[in-house]
Amino acid sequence: MKIQENKIDKYITWLLIISALVRGFLAAFIEFGNDEVYYWTYAMYPDWSHFDHPGMVGWVMQIFSLNLLFSSEFALRLSSIIFMTIDTYIIYRLGCLVKNKLAGFYAALLYTASLYCFVITGVFIMPDTPLMMFTLLSIWCFVNAMRGDIETHGRASLLWGGLFAGLALLSKYSAIFIWSGVGLYILLYDRKQLKNKYLYLSALISVVCMLPVLIWNMQNDFISFTFHGDRVSFFGKLQPLDFLAEIAGELGYNNPINYVLIIIALVAFFKGRKYLDKTSGRLLLTFALPFVGVFWFFSLTRPILPHWSSPAFSLLLLFPASYLADKQSDASLEIKLPKPIIATISLLVFILIFGVLEIKTGFIPLRFGERANSVRYYGEGDFTTTIYGWRSIKDDFQQIRQEKIDDGTMKESDGMVGLQWFPMANFDYYVAYPLEINMFGLRDIDKIHKYYWINEYRGGLQKGADYWFLNESSDYYAPERYLEDEFEEIIPCDTIVVDRCGTPAKYVFVYICRGLK
Repeated sequence: MKIQENKIDKYITWLLIISALVRGFLAAFIEFGNDEVYYWTYAMYPDWSHFDHPGMVGWVMQIFSLNLLFSSEFALRLSSIIFMTIDTYIIYRLGCLVKNKLAGFYAALLYTASLYCFVITGVFIMPDTPLMMFTLLSIWCFVNAMRGDIETHGRASLLWGGLFAGLALLSKYSAIFIWSGVGLYILLYDRKQLKNKYLYLSALISVVCMLPVLIWNMQNDFISFTFHGDRVSFFGKLQPLDFLAEIAGELGYNNPINYVLIIIALVAFFKGRKYLDKTSGRLLLTFALPFVGVFWFFSLTRPILPHWSSPAFSLLLLFPASYLADKQSDASLEIKLPKPIIATISLLVFILIFGVLEIKTGFIPLRFGERANSVRYYGEGDFTTTIYGWRSIKDDFQQIRQEKIDDGTMKESDGMVGLQWFPMANFDYYVAYPLEINMFGLRDIDKIHKYYWINEYRGGLQKGADYWFLNESSDYYAPERYLEDEFEEIIPCDTIVVDRCGTPAKYVFVYICRGLK
C-alpha cells in the first residue's frame, strides 16, 4: 500500500470508521466475559467507589445505555466503541505533536493492532476503557504543556491535564503513574516547574476528583485499597515463572510485533538515534517506564495480570511510530506502508478471526485430560466457555423453574445464590435478572465482592428460605462441600446442556437449596 502525506487525514478517518464498525459487530456478537458482566453491577447499583475499582466504568455504562434502558451487550459496550475511536485519534495527534503526521498515522495503526487497545478497551467494557481515554488525554495535555511555553498556552494544558488525570484515577488506581511520570520528568529535567503554581493547581484538581473515592473507602474501612494491596507485594519469594508469564502476557496483549518494534525503537533512541526530540522522548519515557518497571517488579514475587501494564506499552508505541516515520526520506512523495505495520495489522486480523471462530464453534477442543471430559467438569480449562453459551441458559432454566413452581416444590419469589463474583454475575445478568429473580452472594466479601452490598440492596438472605443454585461444569463448585453447611437440604434438580455446533460446550447443573440455616 502506498500513502501520501496530504491524504493522511483521510486515511485516519477511514481507519476510525472501519475500526468502529468491526468493534461494534464484535460487541454485539460476543457474549460478556466474567469481568464485564460483573461491572454491569456497577451500573445497576452505582456508587462513588466499589470493592474492586472506582465508579467510572459503571457511570459510563449508565450514560451510554441511558441508565440501563437498553441493557444488551452492545448498549453496555457502546462506550468502549466510542472511547477507543477517540483514543486512536488522540494517539494520532500525539504522534503529530512529537514528530509529524506520518508518525501520527503509524502510531494510530500500531495502536489499532494492539489486542489490548482494540479488544480489551475497544470492545469489552472494563475499567481500562475510560482509563485509557483519560490517560491519553492527560498525557496529550502534559506533553503539550512541557514542550511549549508554560506562560502562555501551557497553563491551560496543565489544568486540563490535571482534570483528565483525575478522571483516569476515577477509572482505575493505576492512573497514579500519570502523576509519577510528571513528577519524575520535572525532577530530572525541568526543575523550574517546581515554582509553577499551575502545576500544583493541576495536582489539586486531580486530588479533588479522587475525594469521593477516598471518602467511600474511609466509610468502608479502606477495603478497596486493602484488596489491591494484597494483589501486589514488594517482598516475597522469587517466582521466575510468574515473571516469565507476565512477559508472555504482555507479548500477547500488546501484539508480539508491536512489542518487538518498541524494543527496537527504544534501543535506537538510547543509542542516540535522533528520530525523536529529547523533550518528547524523555516525557514519554518518564510516563511509561516506571509503569512497566513497577509491575515487572511485582511479578517477580507473585502472579499479576499482564494487562495492568498495557497503558504504558500503548504509549510507547509512539517510539516505533516515530522511528519508522523517520526512515522515510521524503514524506511528500508516495511512500509504501512499512512491512512491520502491515504484519502487525495482519496478525490482529488473524487473531480476531481465529478467536471468534474458536469461541463460536470450538473447532479446536480445549479440554485436556480425563477430568475435563467428564460430565461434572466438562469444559474445565476451556477459556472460551467464559464468553459462550450464557444466552441459551435462561429459557431452559425458566422451563425447569416453572415446573417446580407449578407442582409446589418452589415459589416464584424464591431467589438464587452464588458462591463467587464470577460466574455469579453471569448467571445474574443472563438468567436471574431477566426472570426477575434476586441473586445473592453466599460467601465472604473476598469471594463475592460487590455482592456483599448487593445482598443488602436486595433485602438480604432470609433464614429458612429456599433458593436456586446454578453450577457450570467448566467451573464446578461441589455442592456437598460449599452448600451443605448453609442449607438443610441440597436437591439435584436438572441439567442444562449448552450446545456449540451440535456438541456440548459445558453443562449447567440446577439445584434446589432448601432451608437456609
